[in-house]
Amino acid sequence: MDLTPYIDSLRRSLTAAAAPAGDDAAQTAELLAEALDSGARLALMEALSEAAAEITDDLDKAGSDASVDLKIRGKDVSFTINNVETDVAEVPPTPPSDDDVSRITLRLPESLKEDVEAAAANSGISVNAWLVRAVNGAVHSRGSGPQRGAKHSQRVTGYARA
Repeated sequence: MDLTPYIDSLRRSLTAAAAPAGDDAAQTAELLAEALDSGARLALMEALSEAAAEITDDLDKAGSDASVDLKIRGKDVSFTINNVETDVAEVPPTPPSDDDVSRITLRLPESLKEDVEAAAANSGISVNAWLVRAVNGAVHSRGSGPQRGAKHSQRVTGYARA
């Protein structure tokens, strides 16, 4: 989303409001509008960020696991809807449990996050479902705890008496 049209609208409103006061006031209004460009842009970004947070809160209250993120790249703003609802069929079977679903915060480097998003999209599932599969596979299929390296030693060491 390009914020420039909104900033231009503010600029036009300011200069139109100053026009009846004469040319000097109109020029002053144009200079003020130019100076306010970055401040107005920041204010709009903050408002959009709060709106995204409120939408996410409302979705959470409605029982959805979806969230709305605001991404800012240069002067452009975009929204991303993260639908992290999991379908039971998407998640590999896990041992029966009476535990409720829990939320955690996972911080990833941006490049890894992009790789996870791409892998989930390639699998046709949500990022959350993909992460649940990956964690479930790591925990239940390959033993407990983190694994290091691709191969695991089958060597036994010790002493033998003949």
